[in-house]
Amino acid sequence: CVVIGDFWRVVCVVIEGISSVHLVQQHYQHEFLPVLKDRYKVIPISGDAGEERFFFANFVKENDVVICTAQILQNALIHQSEEKHVEMTDFTLLIIDECHHTHKNGVYNKLMEEYLIKKLRGERNLPQILGLTASPGTGRATSMEKAVEHIMQVCANLDTWRIMSHNEQSNGPAAVTKQPEKQYDLVSERAQDPFGDELKMLMLRIHEFLGDPDFPFSEFGTQTYEQKIVEMEKEGVVESNRKKRTCALHLRKYNDALFIHDTVRMIDAFRHLDRFYSEEKITRPLTDESERFLLWMYDGERDRLQDLANDARYENPKLSKLEDILRDLFQSSSDSRGIIFTRTRQSTHDLHDWIQGNAGLQAIGIKTAPLTGAGQSNQTKPMTQNEQLEVIERFRKGHLNLLLSTSVAEEGMDIPQCNIVVRYGLMTNETSMIQARGRARHEESRYSFLAQTGSKEMRREITNETLEGLMKQAIKRVQNMPEREYLQQIKELQKESIIERQVKNQRKDDLKGLFNPDDVILHCKGCNTAVARGSDIRVVENSQYVNVNANFKVYYKVSATSIVFEKKMDGWSPGRSVRCHCGQNWGFEMIYKNATLPIVSIKNFAIQTPESRVSGKKWKSVPFAVEDFNYSQYCQENLLDLSDDDD
Repeated sequence: CVVIGDFWRVVCVVIEGISSVHLVQQHYQHEFLPVLKDRYKVIPISGDAGEERFFFANFVKENDVVICTAQILQNALIHQSEEKHVEMTDFTLLIIDECHHTHKNGVYNKLMEEYLIKKLRGERNLPQILGLTASPGTGRATSMEKAVEHIMQVCANLDTWRIMSHNEQSNGPAAVTKQPEKQYDLVSERAQDPFGDELKMLMLRIHEFLGDPDFPFSEFGTQTYEQKIVEMEKEGVVESNRKKRTCALHLRKYNDALFIHDTVRMIDAFRHLDRFYSEEKITRPLTDESERFLLWMYDGERDRLQDLANDARYENPKLSKLEDILRDLFQSSSDSRGIIFTRTRQSTHDLHDWIQGNAGLQAIGIKTAPLTGAGQSNQTKPMTQNEQLEVIERFRKGHLNLLLSTSVAEEGMDIPQCNIVVRYGLMTNETSMIQARGRARHEESRYSFLAQTGSKEMRREITNETLEGLMKQAIKRVQNMPEREYLQQIKELQKESIIERQVKNQRKDDLKGLFNPDDVILHCKGCNTAVARGSDIRVVENSQYVNVNANFKVYYKVSATSIVFEKKMDGWSPGRSVRCHCGQNWGFEMIYKNATLPIVSIKNFAIQTPESRVSGKKWKSVPFAVEDFNYSQYCQENLLDLSDDDD
């Protein structure tokens, strides 16, 4: 660690994700506290922290080592209030865990961009940077030159002066960990698939309803088709074509059902589709002809779909293969412990239900639980951070012996007893493959890749193995570069990154000034009703976008009860959910001091400017300037009492 005079302070940051709270605690309890507690003050601060988050600067000053999520540090660096603001120079060492994420618009790169600007300006006393990763990746390179370029860019982003890596000759803690035995567990496709065929026939009927009867049947159930449907929905919004937009929404649900059908059980796919239509009946007034047709069509085929979904003759062969793998591992050893990585949150829950209902797997003592993210999802209820921690701890102690998780849990979890990792039909990059493999820490462990023979998932896994070898060669080439040449290239890449960022920021500023906010109309994406002007929108504390027009409330309805966030928000609390009268979700209320304000998500609206109509993506990219929220002005205009406010 760099020491400036008698001063030193370390901050270790972890990436935001499914297990960030767990990772903060893991670093604190197992890596920092045991060796530093007698001489130094160490504190963990994560997303579930209360006072620590809100008074971050004070806790930094009072401690020698701070372990936190990257977003908490980033927020503190840009915050204006004294009790929350810190400077880069408050630290002498910045440790970045899983540093391969330091690229593009990720929070790690935002931290390092500010660092590099200060460095290139000649500012002194900046912290030393230590990046840690098992795999910097190749950036999907197809040649050695491109792989080297990718690694050099990551090094430049991290201000790396040297790559240090252990080798196979090293001894002690740095020695190479024994790799798990890898096997490809491949299955043939279903010989007959009446349930999948029925879903595709219904999708074809929707295309016929749209006037597109010759759509290729073979594209249904693919990522390519999903991308086309996303574009179709955007076109429907831009063209004010409610029929196209509504059909695209329903086609995407059918395509999701085909994905589920390919991954888990037919009944899981049926339930997914059935939940969607049940929700449609509750939330939509069904005054639109397209919505009535689509609901009528589904209702007419529902019983047949359910009967086919319950026919065991056509069940998913991947599940039979997975059952064989689990039987082999858990029958041979009662101490076995494993993780199954799958594509979606929904499939973790579906696999959990399948295992719970499988008498043979229950008989050999498999105790399982899903482990998914804390973010909002349309398909499943998100896990709270406390629920995540509880599942991980139960797994660590052996109360659970099989986790079902999405790929975002691949990084950082330290569970030495784990002896089986199954990547179940996943198609990811080489870094994700290496990270997942690294969860198998037991001396005699197995890494299984389960997929259909000849599938794109199988081809991608083979490609990943090639890319891993390419990455290792590229790292060696970078390590063997002459020091002067290496440092010169790093400096040039850093300058280019700063210039590129400045150009992007200028474009954003130019975009915000394109139109007068009063000339911009927001239309509900669901029914195309014009409901607001750009001038009605304000941004609260640079994060939450609200509509301050008192007349806006005539366009929406609210839920009967308030929504609940596990994490305490800084200065406000959530209220009820907000929907258009057509049933389209818009957002939710925020209770800010004495004001109740509707937070609106721009992705649920079309933006009409004097020149064109576009589908909303992010508030920060809208083509008009959004004013900051002025609480005093709002209270005066709406005759609210200021006397009960905390400040």
